[in-house]
This record gives sequence, C-alpha cells and structure tokens, in this order.
Amino acid sequence: MKKSEEALYNAPSEIKDIEIINTFELEDKAREVMPHGGFEYISGGSGDEYTLRQNVEAFNNKGILPRVLADVEKPETKTTILGHEIAAPFIMAPIAAHGLAHQTKEAGTARGVSEFGTIMSISAYSGASFEEIEAGLRGAPRWFQIYMSKDDETNKAIINEAKADGATAIILTADATLAGNREKDIRNKFVYPFGMPIVSRYLTGTGEKMSLNNIYAQSKQKISPEDVKFLAEYSELPVFVKGIQSPEDAVLAIGAGAAGVWVSNHGGRQLDGAPGSFDTLESIAKAVQGRVPIVFDSGIRRGEHVFKALASGADVVAIGRPALYGLALGGWKGVKSVFDYFESDLKRVMQLAGTQTVEDIKNTNLFKK
Repeated sequence: MKKSEEALYNAPSEIKDIEIINTFELEDKAREVMPHGGFEYISGGSGDEYTLRQNVEAFNNKGILPRVLADVEKPETKTTILGHEIAAPFIMAPIAAHGLAHQTKEAGTARGVSEFGTIMSISAYSGASFEEIEAGLRGAPRWFQIYMSKDDETNKAIINEAKADGATAIILTADATLAGNREKDIRNKFVYPFGMPIVSRYLTGTGEKMSLNNIYAQSKQKISPEDVKFLAEYSELPVFVKGIQSPEDAVLAIGAGAAGVWVSNHGGRQLDGAPGSFDTLESIAKAVQGRVPIVFDSGIRRGEHVFKALASGADVVAIGRPALYGLALGGWKGVKSVFDYFESDLKRVMQLAGTQTVEDIKNTNLFKK
C-alpha cells in the first residue's frame, strides 16, 4: 500500500522487547496502540461472543494432577512435527492482515517466529507478499493456509507459488466459507486498509477497502472431501484440514487424504454457540487414534493451556491473537517475546506437574472437574 494509505490507518511501528506478566494484559495494552477498527477485527468474535469466551473458559473443565519425586530440573520443550524440529510445541497460527497490528505486517511476525525457532503459518489473506514475508522468515519453515478460489486453475497457481516459496504443508481452512456474525466489524464498518497480494488474483479488486464478507463471497463456499483430495494430490504436500470440531469430520478428513487434523473453531469468530475448542479435542483425538498429527488452536493464553491441550491429544498448538498483540506492541521483538513467554511458562508448568519432556506431557492423564 502507498505511504498515504498507510498514514490513514496508522498502525504501530515501534520495535522492542516487551515484558509479559500474562497474555490477557497484552490485549488491553494492544487496544491502546492499535486503531480501533483493526483492534476489534483481531480481538472480536461472532454474535454474543459466547464461543470466544468458552475457548479460554473450557480449559477450566480439566485439571492437572501434579506428580512429585519426578526428578525434573530442566524440562525440554523441543519436539518435531512433519519432520521439523521446533523449539517448543507451538507454532504461529494463520491469521489474516497482520498489518492491522503493525506496519511491518506479516514480515514482522515471520521474523519473530523465525528468531524463536518454530513454524510460520502464512495466510492466503496476508497483507504482505511471499517475498516480503520471506524477508522476515530468512529461510525458516513455513506452512501455507489457503482460502480456495472457485476456480481450480487459480488454486493451482497459488499452490505453485506457495511451494516455490518453500511451503512444506498446506492448511485448508474449512470452517470459514462465509463470515461469522462479527457485529463489531459491522458496527465499525470495517474494511481492510490494504490489499491482499496472494489472493488478489481472484478478487474483484485487491482486497483494499473490502469487507470480509465481500472477500469470502469471492472465495469457494462449497468445500468438500474432494477439495482435500485435490489439494493433497496436486500439491504433493501434507494437507491439514483446519476447523475440525467433531470426531466425524476428523475421520472424514483423514479418509479424504488429510495428513493432519487441525482442531479449531476459528478463534470464536465463526459459529457462535459452538463449544470451546478444548472441549472437543479429546473426543477428536480418540477418533484420530494417532494416525495423523493434531494441531490445536483457539484460546491458548497460558502454559497450562498448552499443557492441557497436549495431554488431551494435540501434538502442537497454534498461537494466534497473543502473537498479534505482541506484534502491535513491539514488532518482531514483541512476537518473539510472546513465544518466549509461552516457552518459559510451559517449562514452569512442566516442572510443577512432574514432566520432563513433551512426550511426558502427552502421557499425562488430566482429571475432569
């Protein structure tokens, strides 16, 4: 976007390390520095925001039974997924339009994620190009999340570009064929203040000054198992199906060729009244039976949440809003500060719970309250 257009939106630009007591406070601090419409687009949910609240509150439905005499001094958070060794069992979730949080856009997020040592998920609705994001990633691993075009030749072109950029997996978002009832965006008359270089090839316009409803309407609404099969066969990459909230859909996705299941309710931004994402995880993991890796997102705010998700069947979790709040407050250094916080908080929980490794966490039995 042009300098004059950037000035109209006035996203934060400061780059600095940030002190984090907890990630809930980050949201309040980000509210103070971000333009109102952009902040509410990122922070808001759909309808009454019941599901948004449940995403965090659902973690209180299970407890961690601490073990002692466990000889835990230096817990190890490293793990692997799809052949990538990462510093801790969390990655960056795919989120649209990071430029709403900071002038460096996805390039800033990418650098923070890269410096920490984990995987960046690049959204098709990114406000930055692959080349701009690579400037931040500097060769670090990345997955590509696609909102499909109605035209498969266009989808092929986007996949080709993502593969050329170095994507090692495709994430099909299946729960967002149209926008949820995001009342804050409606009230704010929110439109994107910049374009979307990756998907602009199938939009009427670039994405700039378009609402989310306008953009979703030009994407493919009829998502079926055939799309999973198409993406897997054409890309020749592992495909995650994102937005799984039921065991039946997990089994359906795997049967269609998915190499991974992504348990998510889109951060409470789609169907209000759906369960908290964590409440669905255990039953989905039982249906998957270890056949493919499980990524979990929606509501991760503390080390305890990461621990409980792993103990309930997830292989890794994805961090969403807290990373963007960190971006708003400190650019790439703020993003890294958020990931560092989660790592140190998880290590604390691991020691107090009596677990040494990520595998130990996965073998921990939680108790139901």
